Amino acid sequence: MSEADEDAGQTGRRKAGEGGGASEAPAKPTRPRARAKKAGAATGPDLGSDKLYFKIGEVAQIVGVPAYVLRYWETEFKVIRPQKSRTQQRVYRRRDVETLLKIKHLLYAKKFTIAGARQQLRLGGDAVEMAPPSSRYLASQSLAVLRESLDEMIAWVENTESVSSAADPVEFIRTRGGARALIDEAAAAGEAQPLLQRTGREPL
Repeated sequence: MSEADEDAGQTGRRKAGEGGGASEAPAKPTRPRARAKKAGAATGPDLGSDKLYFKIGEVAQIVGVPAYVLRYWETEFKVIRPQKSRTQQRVYRRRDVETLLKIKHLLYAKKFTIAGARQQLRLGGDAVEMAPPSSRYLASQSLAVLRESLDEMIAWVENTESVSSAADPVEFIRTRGGARALIDEAAAAGEAQPLLQRTGREPL
């Protein structure tokens, strides 16, 4: 085989290899897009909660507008379509809340008219900036978390005190008025060893 034939064979094999891998090519670009979508979801606004659905009262607190304003925006922006619960209450998805924050930013910060804001959402809704959630709502959420943590700490301290009092003989005697009081109490009850029968300790 001549060098020219050998080069031609190698070129043909390379082209065949490129053609054979063409079926796998479309699968590669999908992975970066999936990662980008997850990253975009992670960079959403901090609503002070991981909930996926919100009632209208909660949404009004988050957006910082009265509930009747939200109902009015629903009539003007068809992209907002809250679901109805069994009791016919409005239930907003997290995506709806984000859209409402965009509408607030367009109307209050950018001073768009209703028609102008509607056009901005239609042309480039993903690029529209969101208004920050109401500071009063975020403060109330932080306060609720703080209260829960304090309740847990108080319960832990109270439980620790009761356990230590029952397990420590010196603390037990002190809380019962001293050793003499225990002896007198045991004599009156006809018991010989009151310490072995105190609350929180099993007989040896």
